[in-house]
Amino acid sequence: MSKPLRLALAQVNATVGDIAGNVRKVLSACGRAREGGANLVVFPEIVLPGYPPEDRLLRASFVAENPAPWRAGAASPPALPRVAGCAARAVAPRCGPGALVWGRALP
Repeated sequence: MSKPLRLALAQVNATVGDIAGNVRKVLSACGRAREGGANLVVFPEIVLPGYPPEDRLLRASFVAENPAPWRAGAASPPALPRVAGCAARAVAPRCGPGALVWGRALP
């Protein structure tokens, strides 16, 4: 018999523009979810850059900076699968930006 999926929905107080700080908040929430027995943690859209990002999204450097701390923190404990929204260029029509981390660094 398969194990049930325990999903944690997480809300953190993200700070607009503090991507590295928001990644730390996400990782902290992942630790709490793991302690609670979660197998997967899901965060809101645009949690990494903070909401509302407003005109920051018009700056290519800001959009490019979004995934960097996430990649660095992806392999950090707790190694728990997580989904979090970030600002990035969509790679296909109707494909919103986001990041899925399965307990390892992003490619």
